[in-house]
Amino acid sequence: MQQVVLTIIGKDKVGIIAKVSCKLAEYNMNIININQNIMQGFFNMVLIAETDEATVSIKEAKEIFAKLGEEIGVEIRLQSADIFKAMHRI
Repeated sequence: MQQVVLTIIGKDKVGIIAKVSCKLAEYNMNIININQNIMQGFFNMVLIAETDEATVSIKEAKEIFAKLGEEIGVEIRLQSADIFKAMHRI
């Protein structure tokens, strides 16, 4: 199963989760897990999505979600779950 990790950080506002989840659905990416919190007005979310049936490549998805982040005023980074795990191994 191919998975991606999205990290979303920015000032909290209405609709962040809705817009990200709608964009994932648009490209047939299934949400596996979400962990989010809000601390002193700052939104932080890590989302894992399965991409076996995605209609875009991971490279294309990175660009799509970076652009979405700009549009809604947050930073969105998307990367392969395998790369994310390798980079954050202790």
